[in-house]
This record gives sequence, C-alpha cells and structure tokens, in this order.
Amino acid sequence: MTPEPYRFPLNRFMSDKAFNRIQKFSKNLKTPCLVLDLDIIKSKYKELKKELPASTIFYALKANPHDEIVLLLNDLGSHFDVASTHELDQLLRLGVSPERISYGNTIKKRDDVEYFFDKGVRLFVTDSFEDLRNIADKAPGANVFFRILTDGTGSDWPLSRKFGAHPDVVYSLILKAKEWGLSPFGISFHVGSQQRDIGQWDEALARCKYLFDAASEAGIRLKMINLGGGFPANYLEQTNPVINYTSEIKRFVEEDFADEHPLIYLEPGRSIVGDAGVLVSEIIRVSKKTKSSYQPWVFLDVGKFGGLIETIDESIRFPIYVDKAGKEEEVILAGPTCDSMDILYEKFKYTVPHSIEEGDRVYILTTGAYTQSYCSINFNGFPPIRAYIIK
Repeated sequence: MTPEPYRFPLNRFMSDKAFNRIQKFSKNLKTPCLVLDLDIIKSKYKELKKELPASTIFYALKANPHDEIVLLLNDLGSHFDVASTHELDQLLRLGVSPERISYGNTIKKRDDVEYFFDKGVRLFVTDSFEDLRNIADKAPGANVFFRILTDGTGSDWPLSRKFGAHPDVVYSLILKAKEWGLSPFGISFHVGSQQRDIGQWDEALARCKYLFDAASEAGIRLKMINLGGGFPANYLEQTNPVINYTSEIKRFVEEDFADEHPLIYLEPGRSIVGDAGVLVSEIIRVSKKTKSSYQPWVFLDVGKFGGLIETIDESIRFPIYVDKAGKEEEVILAGPTCDSMDILYEKFKYTVPHSIEEGDRVYILTTGAYTQSYCSINFNGFPPIRAYIIK
C-alpha cells in the first residue's frame, strides 16, 4: 500500500519558494546549522516601518547579532538596541554610527557607561537610582529614558520582574535625573516577548501618559516613548498579523496623546529575524524506553544547549518539518547532550511521519531569533551552531 502522505502546513510558516531555497542551500551542509534568508529579514523590517512610519526602529541586537544582518539593517536605516560593550564594539566595527545606538540594558557596570559615552553613545536607559548615579557621573548630559515595570501577561517569553520600576519610582528618577544634570528624555516598557495580547500596549501606554503629565507638572517635558519589542514571529500557535498590532498601537497612542504625539521608538528583535531562520538538524536515533511505549523518543543532533533554550517549559513551540511520507505519530523530542534537561518537547506532542529514521533531516522553522545567540560555548564539547546566510 502507498503510505499515507504526511501533511505539514509549511505555507503557514514559510513560502514553498523560500523553504526550497533553504533546503537546497543546506543539502550538503553539516548539521546542525542555521540558515538565514536576508530577503525575509528585509521584508519584515520594511513591513514594520511601513505600518509605523513615524517610529524609529532600534533592532534588538541580542536576537541575532550576525554581521550580515547588522549590515543589512544599517543600510535600511535601522538604529540598534545593545546590551554590552561587546555588542557596541561589533556595531562600531561594522560602521554603525553611535548616534544610532541605545544602551538599552538597565544592568550595566559603571565603567561600561563611561565606555559607551566615550564612544559617542548619548542614549541610556535606567530603572534605579544607583544606575542613574553612574550615568550622571560617567555620561554627563546624556539623554535618559526610564523603564517601567510590566508583568508580561499574554507573552510566551515574559520579561517581567528583573527589568523596570514602579511608576512612582520612575517619577522620582525623572526628577533626580534633572537634578543631576541629565536630560530626562522618555519612558520605555516591554510587554514580553512573543506577546499575544495587544491590549498590553494600551495598559503600558496609559502608565506612560501618567508619567508624562506628572513630569510636565514638575516642569520636565518628556519627548519619547519606547514601546520595546513583543511583536510576534510565526510559531505553532498563531498570532495576529503585524498590521493588527500596529493599527491598535496607533489608536492607543492617539487616545492618550492626541494633543501632542511623542516620538515613538521600537525595539523589535524576534519579529524581524525569527521567521528568516531554519535550523537544520539530523535524527541521531529513534527508540522506545519500554516495549509498551507508544511514543518513541526522537533524538536530534541539536537541543536546548545548542540554541533551543526557549523550549524550556516548552514556552516557544517551533514549527518542525520532516520531508518524509507516512502516517503521523506522536513523539518525544530531545537533544544530544548528557543532561536530562535536554528534552525539547514531552508534554506537548509533536507529530511526525512514522517512517522517520536515523540520518533523516529535520527542519526547525522560525529559528532566526535567539538560537545562535543562546548557544552554549562548549557543553559536552559541542560547539555553537554555525550560521549560513542566503542573500
């Protein structure tokens, strides 16, 4: 009998043309490897800029710091959000102007503040008096924006608790920044990565409005709101199109700031590069733990420590495709390392063709963001995944 075809909705995640291009390109590459399509990155950047034309995009470099991506986005006019002196050095090496760089990490050393300032960066974020004091001492007169606390409700990868401060603290920071010779420039927030609830931007913007008004009453005119990231990539659980996010955000801004619109900054990362990557892996083994098991374990040559750390708690569910025919069966997916934590998906059941076997290639889609940059350096001796660029 002819095997029942395995149906995977590939077109929901990537066009046949784009996938075939990546599949052909990676045919003779050693796995695991990451293949990135710059055309997709370009289209994602242009889409966001088209929908929010008055905004300034600060690409979150941590999402994927590949030199070719930086060069492309720099040519497109992007600014950059960076978190360390190492990222700063990379951008300067590639010719990015310091005027296009924001030091977007609230947790930074005093000496690093001075290093950024000496290199020409004039835009700094803060969320504490201790950090603000360091900025005042080491980056005198700099523009400072203040991050408010959010809880990340509705996001697949929350960024709450560690970053930001309560609005009452932020108000005090604004006043102190003025007193210490800095320029209070704006407010920032992050609603959580892969945010599904568009209303989270509405709530955060309302807090910004409160702080803008309070600062104005104290004689300080704030000029900018940094909406952070949160825009989605295309994983298994569907989200609204980007235009739904941007149209609602524009409405929220209009409702709160109809009299005088602030400058709008964005810090997208995942939504720019996520869909552009395919992580090409190979099946090491398919086996069962007991004779009565009905779910085989599929061990791949890439796992949590090789770039898929966002599978912790099965938070991010990547689309996974195997180019084989056959009836679908549920499997448990795991990585290659000697750590029992290196299980990708056990509770959430992935289905693959029952005909899969050792040596088959597995394509993990939407892996352009937070894969290569999250790799361990040498756990079990495995090197970080290598990335290849399709232009």
